[in-house]
Amino acid sequence: MPGTSSTPQSPQSPHIVDDVMTRTVVAVGRDAPFKEIVKTMEQWQVSALPVLEGESRVVGVVSEADLLPKEQFRDHTPSRIEQARELEALVKSGGMTAGELMTSPAITVHADATIAQAARTMAVYRIKRLPVVDSVGRLEGVVSRSDLLKVFLREDTDIAEEIRREVVGPLFRSHAPEVTVEVSEGVVTLRGRIVDCSLIPVAARLIRSVEGVVDADMRLTGTRHHSPS
Repeated sequence: MPGTSSTPQSPQSPHIVDDVMTRTVVAVGRDAPFKEIVKTMEQWQVSALPVLEGESRVVGVVSEADLLPKEQFRDHTPSRIEQARELEALVKSGGMTAGELMTSPAITVHADATIAQAARTMAVYRIKRLPVVDSVGRLEGVVSRSDLLKVFLREDTDIAEEIRREVVGPLFRSHAPEVTVEVSEGVVTLRGRIVDCSLIPVAARLIRSVEGVVDADMRLTGTRHHSPS
């Protein structure tokens, strides 16, 4: 028999890549020559460029790291040990076009991915920018580390309002007026007296899922504790 739960789902903040990505994107084709790539990066002040073919389909990414071997081995003949250790860089040092220099396949993300998913992908692959693609791999935009940090620009008053509406109201329905929400520089403090202390970690988890929250300080006290049945 279906029942109702007093525990809310995660707050519905704007928290997907589509909300923060850059839609005007500069890219190069597979045949773009080395100097054109360097000039494009300099002109647009970016450290990496998606490489496209066909109908704007992303086939790779060429970055500053892909270009540097050209300078690294300019006046240096690598030893056999260096050749074995830096084979990929050595190969790229002879690259002349984006197709020869790029890292492929490209690490990409979809517009409906969460900001947290995009951040994890960047951390795992140690990259600063992700091409945003549609279901068939066509370029829709780019999301960067700085884009992901935009959520922390939310006003404290907006964060407090969302927490009152999406967390405190549903979770502490009977005692919501007694629970106060304070937000300072993204740090949320909840104060008040509630019936069930077992809800405190639930509230903390929900608050930390709100976009723009830096941390949660739970200063709640309760009149009873939950006992496992």
